[in-house]
Amino acid sequence: MNENIRKQPLDVVELRQYTLHPHQRDVLIDLFDRELVETQEAVGMTVMGQFRDLDRPDLFVWLRGFESMATRLRGLTDFYGGPSWKAHADAANATMIDSDNVLLLKPAWEGSNLPVDVARRAGRDAAAIPPGFVDITIFYLNEPASASLLAFCRERMSSVLAAGGATAQGWYITEPRENDFRRLPVRAHEQVLVGVAVFPNIVRFDEFGRSNRWANEIAPQLARWSIRATETHRLVPTARSAVRA
Repeated sequence: MNENIRKQPLDVVELRQYTLHPHQRDVLIDLFDRELVETQEAVGMTVMGQFRDLDRPDLFVWLRGFESMATRLRGLTDFYGGPSWKAHADAANATMIDSDNVLLLKPAWEGSNLPVDVARRAGRDAAAIPPGFVDITIFYLNEPASASLLAFCRERMSSVLAAGGATAQGWYITEPRENDFRRLPVRAHEQVLVGVAVFPNIVRFDEFGRSNRWANEIAPQLARWSIRATETHRLVPTARSAVRA
């Protein structure tokens, strides 16, 4: 095991989607990557990955992880009450139309966490886009993810992605515990299965799509779990994303 990969499991993960004012995404990313990564991690949180959505030019997507609900509450309290957020909140908030599109998640099963190697994160002044392409798919469910769905995910969904070129995966389901940091809303009472797949590049991802393996082998089977329309994000890591190829 790589010693730099976080050994303490991140048992709580936020998938955060921010809708921004036109032409403000790069402004927020520059501020975020420069000022809001280490300052969050200094109070016990993990900034897993930050991304540009290729299909939605005004959407900023990022993942933030915590060791537990207790460390989440403590970390959020310390960060949003601390000097870094106080200094940069106005500038960050000025870029945003909506920051409340947040899913509170937990690993779908033991060991399903996305590997996060924070030591690979580039330095504060990095500008070059790192290698890699990330697909995040949200499967909306009518009820909490069942044992049969998770078994299908482990045995079939993940193997098809790996055979298609995904070099890392993470699988998450809805965290049922109440959001106890009310200052930051989350989308409560929604049941989801979220898959995060990392590919070497978009070319490899497109080749996987053209193979039709997912469409032929996976998609027809998902109907048995009463899954509503899925939501897919094609994402490119920012210069300082820890999640990358």
